[in-house]
Amino acid sequence: MDAIAADPIAQFKQVQKESWANFAPVEVFTIPPAAQLVKLGGIRAGQRVLDVGCGTGVVAITAARLGAKVSAIDLTPQLLERARENARVSKLNIDFHEADAESLPFPDKEFDVVVSQFAHMFAPRPEVAIAEMLRVLKPGGTIAFSTWPPELFVGKTMMMPAKYLPPPTNGILPPGLWGDPNVVRQRLGEAVRDVTFDRKVMLVPVLSPQLYRSNLERTVGPMAKLVETLSAKNPQALEQFRAEFDAMVTAHVEDNVIRQDYLMTRAVKV
Repeated sequence: MDAIAADPIAQFKQVQKESWANFAPVEVFTIPPAAQLVKLGGIRAGQRVLDVGCGTGVVAITAARLGAKVSAIDLTPQLLERARENARVSKLNIDFHEADAESLPFPDKEFDVVVSQFAHMFAPRPEVAIAEMLRVLKPGGTIAFSTWPPELFVGKTMMMPAKYLPPPTNGILPPGLWGDPNVVRQRLGEAVRDVTFDRKVMLVPVLSPQLYRSNLERTVGPMAKLVETLSAKNPQALEQFRAEFDAMVTAHVEDNVIRQDYLMTRAVKV
C-alpha cells in the first residue's frame, strides 16, 4: 500500500488536487469578487502578499496590479499553469508554488497580508490551515478571506453531494462552516483582533438549470468527483441528484441570473 492510500488525509488531498483540474473556465465569475477581497484586505503597493489556494490567479494578479509583491500557492498543477499564463500575459511577476494550505512553504512572519478566495475552506483540517496562514503573517498583518455561507445557495449546493456520496474520510468537516461568522470567530481565536465581516454578491448567468449544472459537473471539484463516482457505481442515484440540484437552481434563478451571496472576513494578527 502506498503512502497516500494509507493516509486518509493525504488521499483526500489527492482527490482535491485532481478534481479541481478543470476549474479554469469558471474563473470569469471569480474576477469581480477578487477585487472585493483585495479591497477588503487593504492591499497596497510594496506589501508582501500571500494568496492561499490561488486557482487561476485572479486575486494574486489583482493584488500585483496594485504594486504588491505577491506569492501564491495551489495544490493543482493545471490551475497554476493557467495562473502563470495569466500573469505572463498581464506582464506581472508573481511567485507561484505548488503547495498545500496546511503546509505553507514560507518562513514565519513573512507576509503583510494573507488572503484566500473560496479556497482554504476546502482544506480538510481547518485548525491546521488557519494556523499556517497566521504563522506566515506578520504581527499587525491582515488576514482576509471569502467563503460560502452554509445556509445560502452555494453553501446548500455544496452540502448536497454528501447525501449521495459520503465524505471519503470521517471527521472532515463541511467547508461551508467557514461561511458561519460564529465558526470563523472560534477558529481565528485569540490570535487575531478586529474581526470584521462583510457580505457581497456574485451574479452568475444561467441559461437553464441543466446547463448550469452541466458546467459545474465539468469544472467544480466536488461535483466532478460525484459524477465520476456515481456514473460508475449508482447511475440511478446520479439522476436523483441531478433532479434535486436542478430544482434548487430553478428556485433561485431570476431573469437568467442566479444570485450567489458570500461572506468576507478580515482580521488583524495580534
